Amino acid sequence: MKQYDLVIFDWDGTLMDSVGKIVACMQQTARTLDVIEPSEQAVRDIIGLSMQEALNVLHPHADNELRQQMVDVYRQQYLSLNKMPSPLFSGAEQVLLQLKAADHQLAVATGKARAGLDRVLSATGLGQHFVASRCADEAKSKPHPQMLQLLLLQLDVPAARAVMIGDSVHDMNMAHSAGIDAIGVSYGAHSRDKLATVAPKAIVDAPMQLLDVILAA
Repeated sequence: MKQYDLVIFDWDGTLMDSVGKIVACMQQTARTLDVIEPSEQAVRDIIGLSMQEALNVLHPHADNELRQQMVDVYRQQYLSLNKMPSPLFSGAEQVLLQLKAADHQLAVATGKARAGLDRVLSATGLGQHFVASRCADEAKSKPHPQMLQLLLLQLDVPAARAVMIGDSVHDMNMAHSAGIDAIGVSYGAHSRDKLATVAPKAIVDAPMQLLDVILAA
């Protein structure tokens, strides 16, 4: 019998190769508004958080007016001005197809807002693979476990029968707090060494390696 009924994926840096674009857009937002530009590592470290939590970390002294300007400029950069591609990682859709074929339910728990997730699910055609999703504007930000708790409640899956897959320590800590297993991917925001500090069940270096961990469980 399979170990997991539900496999929950983060989006940015886990299924979609969008970390570079997020870094570029966040840095350009700072330059546009003449505020201190965050380093690449600083931006990588907030990927997965809600926008407001990300701004708390990157620009803790910004007032509400400046924060709204940052949100607006970042959105414009990401949706239209920045032309950097953000393709799916090689093998990502094949992983989803094989997990579905093995009778796993699939879901998403992401730091994106609902509008952003719906846009990329439609653009990539991956929406058909997921039975549920939770976004940063529908629950408390990672690493709080609420996103996962809501998914487990909606799908009536016990924590012991679910696993979270993500590229950041925020994903791993969220899973730990929800009482579910976590698998880290080292090709996104955080390195293998950084992921190892929060003790996931496994760390993989390419999407297809997820099948070896999940289907062999």
